[in-house]
Amino acid sequence: MGRSRGWGAEQTGRAPMRSPGRPGVNQRDAKRAFWKRIAEGLSSEDAALACGVSQPVGPRWFREAGGMAPANLAPHSGRYLSFAEREELALLRAQGHGVREIARCLGRSPSTVSRELRRNAATRGGMLDYRATVAQWKAERAAKRPKVAKLVKNDRLQAYVQSRLAGVVTDAEGRPIPGPNVPWRGRRHGRRADRRWGTSWSPEQISRRLRVDFPDDETMRLSHEAIYQALYVQGRGALRRELSACLRSGRALRVPRARSRQRGKHFISPEVMISQRPAEVADRAVPGHWEGDLIIGLNSSAIGTLVERTTRFTLLLHLPPMPDHGSSARTKNGPALAGHGAEAVRDAIATKIAMLPEQLRRSLTWDQGAELAQHAQLRIATGLAIYFCDPHSPWQRGTNENTNGLLRQYFPKGTDISRYSENELDAVAATLNSRPRKTLDWKTPAEALKELLSLAS
Repeated sequence: MGRSRGWGAEQTGRAPMRSPGRPGVNQRDAKRAFWKRIAEGLSSEDAALACGVSQPVGPRWFREAGGMAPANLAPHSGRYLSFAEREELALLRAQGHGVREIARCLGRSPSTVSRELRRNAATRGGMLDYRATVAQWKAERAAKRPKVAKLVKNDRLQAYVQSRLAGVVTDAEGRPIPGPNVPWRGRRHGRRADRRWGTSWSPEQISRRLRVDFPDDETMRLSHEAIYQALYVQGRGALRRELSACLRSGRALRVPRARSRQRGKHFISPEVMISQRPAEVADRAVPGHWEGDLIIGLNSSAIGTLVERTTRFTLLLHLPPMPDHGSSARTKNGPALAGHGAEAVRDAIATKIAMLPEQLRRSLTWDQGAELAQHAQLRIATGLAIYFCDPHSPWQRGTNENTNGLLRQYFPKGTDISRYSENELDAVAATLNSRPRKTLDWKTPAEALKELLSLAS
């Protein structure tokens, strides 16, 4: 004979809870450890393994939270029973101990233990059985404070946000211009792919503009963080996730700062950063210190530039594409067929630098591009000290940036620069080196270099 309907709610004093499936075992602590690893820069899969959960679980947690740690994962205050305490309670209960004896073992009030045994008991089997996993799940579900998002309950506010974020582009007469048809793929757009056209106000612009457009209406207020969460966090339900394509970043998920700082720079260590560069490089008193970079053209074509800091003498690196470039599928982890991979740049620099006298081979400062990932081998082969600029700091190699601007007269953006031979590049470099410079008191870089070499000899 089964129990009557509503028996469990009557016994526990708590309304029935719809089970989402197998209760998670101590997920709060695991999730807290997971997001700590994410903050350290680990990938979702590695962070999941590091905190002891299955590898596919990590990306799912990351997607559900929109790429940011949820605010409800604060450290345990000790006010409420922890999962470890519930496990000990379940063990003592199974051994036949009474409520007051269990309370003394746990260091809790007897009423706390009595209430826990009643409220969070497992009732599915028709009995008041206490299991730690079920009790933890029930406690976490009851602790949630469901709150309807402001964008969900305020249709006027939602329409305003959506029109500023994803409204159509119109001409001078108000006629809509659709722009390119870009399907939503649930991930970030490519670097050189079509973007969806929209009014594309940023969430901060929308949030600040609400106060201007509705100065007397307090219901029309929203923080920019609420807009981001409506786009990124699953379950908020106010804005469609594909509207994130209207953001300027186009990201489908947020990217933790530590992960973005570590991306693609595993070959850079603290001892090769520009902060470790000798002081003599900064004052330009000693020749032989170079700055380098790539000039990129159409179809991934590129040439390398090397500029001596004291004399502004310029060398150009010939980086022709490999024979299979553009005609065959690229092999994963294979060589860079465009011709400016790490090996090609290393060999080109070594060849050019070897033509210089030893006193002109002191150091090279580069940005944090992957084309110089083999800087250790280059240093061994040439004896050239390699240093890298800080991220997003092109002014730290200002001489090279200025020279690249001059070279764009010969190699404009949007043109294929792989068509030029090494002889033609040398001719352009010679032309630039014979141009008088104001910073050299109207001497040419070639004359300034010749003067320094004669003084040294």
